[in-house]
Amino acid sequence: MLLELILALLIGVSAGTITGLTPGIHINLIAILLLSISATLLNITSPLTLVIFIIAMAITHTFIDFIPSIFLGAPDEDSVLSILPGHKLLLKGKGYFAIILTLYGSLTGLLIILILSPVFIYLLPIFYPYVERIIWIILILASGYLIFFTEKEIKNKLWALIIFLLAGFLGIASLNLNLKEPLLPLLTGLFGASNLFISIKNKIKIPKQKITNLKNIKLNKKSIAKASIASMIASPLTAFLPGLGASQAAVIGSEVLGDYKKIEQREFLFLLGAINTIVMGLSFITLYSIQKTRTGATVAISKLIPELTLTNLFYILGTIILAGIISFFIAILISKQLAKHIHKFNYSKLSITIIIILTILTFAFTGFLGLLVFITATSLGVSTILLGIRRMHLMGCLLVPTILFYLI
Repeated sequence: MLLELILALLIGVSAGTITGLTPGIHINLIAILLLSISATLLNITSPLTLVIFIIAMAITHTFIDFIPSIFLGAPDEDSVLSILPGHKLLLKGKGYFAIILTLYGSLTGLLIILILSPVFIYLLPIFYPYVERIIWIILILASGYLIFFTEKEIKNKLWALIIFLLAGFLGIASLNLNLKEPLLPLLTGLFGASNLFISIKNKIKIPKQKITNLKNIKLNKKSIAKASIASMIASPLTAFLPGLGASQAAVIGSEVLGDYKKIEQREFLFLLGAINTIVMGLSFITLYSIQKTRTGATVAISKLIPELTLTNLFYILGTIILAGIISFFIAILISKQLAKHIHKFNYSKLSITIIIILTILTFAFTGFLGLLVFITATSLGVSTILLGIRRMHLMGCLLVPTILFYLI
């Protein structure tokens, strides 16, 4: 049994590495596909084995997905804010440096998950019933804050609101088109393909990257403490509040550090890496604590094991920590190799190739309707970038439907 669980963890880490490196392939898609064939798989293995695989894959994904986010410009929806500071460092030849900072954050996030887990287990069941009644109000206030306080000029605030609402309408339409995987074309278009088109338009050339020694990539103790505290404050909110993601949590959490627009790049990348992993890890603890599913991965787990036990919880925590540590070293190796060769690639051809792959994947999983959503989402994402509006407002595609769900 133990050998089987270890094997599931290692296969999960391998799968998470693939999903993290492949734009458009998200862990939710793999988890749902796994669930669809679970009846067959359960003839040869146990539900716990499949759960270990899903958790290992999900945690690994949070470590790995910053590599394409920074090097290839095709972000996962939960790492979209890394594009600005990450690309700035990439264009200075410090892409490897940027990725290591996110990995340090993610590694710290593992410790924070252990610290916050008892709070989630014992306190969340007490106050969540009260929070649930006003979730729509919390989400409206959070959205309003992000729209009106993160954009400087009045014109940009107005455009941010328009982008948020348009993304919301697109999200509502996508979720009601009866697509098998509605989030695939939606999020891939908004956050992946749109950035690739801009990269092609701007004819970006990647300079030769510096491979900095790990001991020289560091934050001072004060910065680590500030970023860790910020992630501990912001992450719990997005771990159980639907619609909010790591990108919004990073902005909210960065207020603890000061004006997030003026935060040092190192601190912000560390913060984003930590939040990305914490949000994912705590989503599994939330499932145990209040039986609420926040991601496709937790939905799959809830179907495999309807009622998680204390023993299951220890397996979950153990998987989170082990998968995270293994992923940390895998991500270092991959990012180092990619950093050595990325300047040799024709960035435009690479971007076009990725767009073609994303288009094929979208059509394969969602058909013509999904392709239409993908094209529309990409157009909206490109417009947002050209307007100079922060792309986190595009998360209205999830926030608006969620607000309406709880309001109506």
